[in-house]
Amino acid sequence: MCGIIGYTGKLDALPIIMEGLQRMEYRGYDSAGVALIENGKLELRRSLGKIIELKKILENETFSAKTGLGHTRWATHGRPSEDNAHPHTDCKGKFVVVHNGIIENYYDLKQDLIKKGHVFKSETDTEVVAHLLEENHSGDLLKTVKKTVESLQGAYALGIMHIDDPETLIATCNASPLIIGKNGSGLFLASDITALLEHSKDLYFLENGEVCVLKNEKIEFFNSDLESIKKETTHIDWNPVMAQKQGYKHYMLKEIFEQPSAISETLMSRINWDDASIYLDEIEGFDEDFMKNISRIYLVACGTAWHACLVGKYLIEKRSPFIAHVDYSHEFRYRNPKVDDKTLMICVSQSGETADTIAALEEGKKRGAKILSICNVLGSTVARKSDGVLYTRAGPEISVASTKAFTTQLVSLFMISIYLGRISGTIDKAKGIKMLNDIVEIPDLLEKTLEMNNDLKKLAGRYIYKQDFLFLARGINYPIALEGALKLKEISYIHAEGYPAGEMKHGPIALIDQDMPVVILAPKNHLLDKTLTNLQEVKARGGETIVFCQDKSEVDKYNVDHIFEVPETIHDLTPIVMTIPMQLLAYHIADQRGTDLDQPRNLAKSVTVE
Repeated sequence: MCGIIGYTGKLDALPIIMEGLQRMEYRGYDSAGVALIENGKLELRRSLGKIIELKKILENETFSAKTGLGHTRWATHGRPSEDNAHPHTDCKGKFVVVHNGIIENYYDLKQDLIKKGHVFKSETDTEVVAHLLEENHSGDLLKTVKKTVESLQGAYALGIMHIDDPETLIATCNASPLIIGKNGSGLFLASDITALLEHSKDLYFLENGEVCVLKNEKIEFFNSDLESIKKETTHIDWNPVMAQKQGYKHYMLKEIFEQPSAISETLMSRINWDDASIYLDEIEGFDEDFMKNISRIYLVACGTAWHACLVGKYLIEKRSPFIAHVDYSHEFRYRNPKVDDKTLMICVSQSGETADTIAALEEGKKRGAKILSICNVLGSTVARKSDGVLYTRAGPEISVASTKAFTTQLVSLFMISIYLGRISGTIDKAKGIKMLNDIVEIPDLLEKTLEMNNDLKKLAGRYIYKQDFLFLARGINYPIALEGALKLKEISYIHAEGYPAGEMKHGPIALIDQDMPVVILAPKNHLLDKTLTNLQEVKARGGETIVFCQDKSEVDKYNVDHIFEVPETIHDLTPIVMTIPMQLLAYHIADQRGTDLDQPRNLAKSVTVE
């Protein structure tokens, strides 16, 4: 959840660390801090709030330190405060630690350390690590780190330095991401690829239990027994400019408008016109017999990715003979799912570092399932633990509220449904060609859909003082009603709920009055008449209706308050087209309310702790 950055090399460390923190601020922005070793002295600067507050503290200071650590925090243990901000130190101020994750047994460790005379200055679980390092230190840093992490339970990515060894950084992790890079000027560690893109595109990804020593232009890797190991780099082809706003007011708006190109990239080289199917070359470890004889499919995710899974269930069950179940990751891992060696488990995660999804994946794998992940980040934990990966190729998504990652997940699930339909024989070649033609048209249709941006911006001003919203849809678009409500909640702080339109009479209808705007998704399909009946029920109770449809003539006769027409596509692809106006409406309402759109309160981009 938090952002970690470390540097040691020839250049001044502080500017590099601050730049890295800025790029990772979406991972957490409750507090921030840096630690530098300057002329044999530890210089520690921390602040409550965003990176800008830390910059204010540092603006009148000059440092020439060549080694340092930085951290931007999303609070877990201990309220946001300067004392609870990272980096943390031990009693003597010798060890410095930055941490992403949760130390589950920190309380017992802390009580034991207090009995031994250690004095704590924060409420965090992280400070325990610094004091354990002090307690265990015998002169050999590597052995000290090994002994310390053997005491820890939970998830952690740790960056460590010691004042007596000012050119050394040590990194280690368990169930939390940590990335290592190098270039001609120095060595880097970070919890996020975006922090290192300016410096290196050939990166090392630490596995659980591994330890890395960065010193004197050299990187050494060790396993948990401190045996030397060799690791290969992973090449990341993201452009650093992709993670900049490029003239847009917010990252979110930029990422909304990037969706046509992101979907084109996701489709690129995966369309097999000769066979009317999908190339899934990334899927290794799946033989054809397994794919034809799947007993059940589980789609597992959290948040927005879970909404994508709901759409995926409709697509897979319609286009293949397989039954698909959708689970929240955090529910799947704590129940007794019926998983065996004929189970296909599809794990969906933008970052590939969602803690609950990783745990669910591991549970499924332990029970014998084959794991196919849909992920946006090359080399992420979910990707590395899966038997096969379908990368969404959306590029860096900086805004906390997911947009282009979501629609590329929908496209990926559509491709998987075609793949499963073709391999199982439920989709013939003619139908396959038709579906491929339909999906390759989507980027152009989204360009047309984005043209309603200015109209939705004007409409948004009507709703900036509303307290509640209702989103209604049927069938495959019901998950998009959920997603529309989630987007509005996340960034505008307006309470919103998404419902299947047929469920409205079973409770939500009691809330509808002139103060309750109702967003209705009404694509032209076999459920349109039923959706329009629900629309009339809303109007009869004074609700203000905002309708997104594919044919105004079918809807306008019902005295709709606001109506928007989206381009026509086949029924199964309407969720992708309908998603765009949901994102734009939420964006413009939040923008005009003056909220912090890219970094909404209490949220972080990657939920890397349970």
